[in-house]
Amino acid sequence: MKALFDTEARTGDVVVRTSVSYLADQSEPARGRWFWSYHIRIENEGTRTVQLLARHWIITDGRGARHSVEGEGVVGEQPVIEPGASFDYVSGCHLATPTGSMQGSYQMVDEDGGAFDVTIPKFALIAPAVS
Repeated sequence: MKALFDTEARTGDVVVRTSVSYLADQSEPARGRWFWSYHIRIENEGTRTVQLLARHWIITDGRGARHSVEGEGVVGEQPVIEPGASFDYVSGCHLATPTGSMQGSYQMVDEDGGAFDVTIPKFALIAPAVS
């Protein structure tokens, strides 16, 4: 049985877990469009409340072209994550190649106002081969 999450990265007391799914029904390979959804879980294993303020993604397609995406929060939220709690969200990505990868970081702040970056582990975007 496949585990829910495929990759994870720990930065201090914050763990980021990822899982990705290819969306065949939304992809159009003949038109050079492939789509994936990804599920992220951010876990606070520390003793201080943290808040996610912003994100920075590096998206690389199968030709090696890199695209940087930055913005406030995730899915319209800047979640506050209490000690022992987690925050889950699902989002998506499209590429003009059937393979690629994503990785990045979250900019976070602790309850005392201390800012820190949390690593988002690199995960692969791979469309299944069509025979």
